[in-house]
Amino acid sequence: MRIGLLGTGNVARALAHGWRAAGHDVLLGSRRPEERTGLGLPVAGLDETAAHAEVLVNATPGGVSVDLLRSIGAPALAGTLLIDVGVGLSDDFSTLTHPNSSLGELIQEAFPLTPVVKTLCTMDSTTMTAPGELTEPGTVFLSGDDAEAKRTTGRLLTDLGWPESSQLDIGGITTARGQEHFAFLFMGIAGGVGSHTFNIKVVTRPSADTL
Repeated sequence: MRIGLLGTGNVARALAHGWRAAGHDVLLGSRRPEERTGLGLPVAGLDETAAHAEVLVNATPGGVSVDLLRSIGAPALAGTLLIDVGVGLSDDFSTLTHPNSSLGELIQEAFPLTPVVKTLCTMDSTTMTAPGELTEPGTVFLSGDDAEAKRTTGRLLTDLGWPESSQLDIGGITTARGQEHFAFLFMGIAGGVGSHTFNIKVVTRPSADTL
């Protein structure tokens, strides 16, 4: 698939390398592409990246993501699956920029013709693309209102090394709040284990009751 990744930071680059290794055509999008050479990956402007993409990935800082997407424009994003991996945190990482909502919800609200799927925001960039290097399989969550968009996202997660058994669909886009608000627990766990390279796993009883 043609995958456009908005952002050129650690997350965008890790995902781009992971999907390129799986055979996808990747392009990083930057507001200043001329300053982002030498990354070992193709870089273009935001509009060109959006036009290139069958799937667009938001890997920009969560506090600026909606405005950045608005600069591209709703018509350019209409009908394109947008995978949102961003989390909005203050500069000192002490507060969320969307404490009573989620970035995923705000993007979906601002772009109703663009199916949004929230995923991969409960881990660091290393774990996103190498889940098999952990001591045991973990869980990756998917939130979104469009079933087909989640199926496509699931296939792309599989290409990064996440088997279907590790993927957990937790419901509509409103459940993105839980994923994003996990950021504080993530930082606490990182302090406890002395590393950012870890993941969590949902475990149940062998005969778990259904809801």
